[in-house]
Amino acid sequence: MKGPLFYSKILLFGEYGIIKDSKGLSIPYNFYKGALKVDEHPDEVAVKSNESLGRFAVYLKELQEDQPDLVQFDIEALQEDVSKGMYFDSTIPQGYGVGSSGALVASIYDKYAFDKITILENLTREKLLKLKHIFGQMESFFHGKSSGLDPLNSYLSLPILINSKDDIEPAGIPSQTPDGKGAVFLLDSGIVGETAPMINIFMESMKKEGFRKMLKTQFVKHTDACIDDFLKGDVKSLFGNVKQLSKTVLRNFKPMIPASFHDLWKQGIETNDYYLKLCGSGGGGYILGFTQDIDKARKALAGHKVEVVYNF
Repeated sequence: MKGPLFYSKILLFGEYGIIKDSKGLSIPYNFYKGALKVDEHPDEVAVKSNESLGRFAVYLKELQEDQPDLVQFDIEALQEDVSKGMYFDSTIPQGYGVGSSGALVASIYDKYAFDKITILENLTREKLLKLKHIFGQMESFFHGKSSGLDPLNSYLSLPILINSKDDIEPAGIPSQTPDGKGAVFLLDSGIVGETAPMINIFMESMKKEGFRKMLKTQFVKHTDACIDDFLKGDVKSLFGNVKQLSKTVLRNFKPMIPASFHDLWKQGIETNDYYLKLCGSGGGGYILGFTQDIDKARKALAGHKVEVVYNF
């Protein structure tokens, strides 16, 4: 048995801000993917994934008992498949901010939910919000608190524009220029990031008035401007706003940036060769980069793993 493929995602803009109702823009990233699978001879990773799915099945059973109107699953079929050794076979790196648990949640919903909302029907705003809410409750098993956005992106395999918590829509993003010099790229920090502790640091910071003010007047402002520029295809304005966003993050989100990358982050702002921002909650995993000249950026970041995800 092998289920359909579900892809990773990249939140281009909006990390942390979407917790506080900034805009967000999330795009599927088809380089990484995962599917539910049963093997005759599972390896250690498969066995571990299978154990985790067993715990997830128990959680989903409780979820549907607590919230019967939210979602119902074929728990018996799920538990039977888990007992046969089913696991999530995935190339999506965990703790890297590209939605490994999101793809898993999407695949479980797709296979086991009754009366599921499918991607083939007319996706009204109500349906999108309902899906996001269901996915948020499901993914909370992995993160403690989830917006449901990662699984939504993986399930629909569409770019999603978040206008606010209660207003999301599929977004049309400008088509790529395959031979363009400008690029969005992933920079591998070589460290696995943990989402929950990073969110705790953010929530603690939110208790301070100065931080809340910065978030509203700088972080959210620049994030929203970046999204508008990106969707309009206004590259010149976009890079001006990404630079401001990169500065704001370096000043106010230092704990979320691995210490060994502080200088590299600053160097990008000073030379304008590239600008870095968080990819997901930070603390490790991938860092997202923007550059108007990918060759220059690669040279400046020599010795680091750079993966292009979008060309301007």
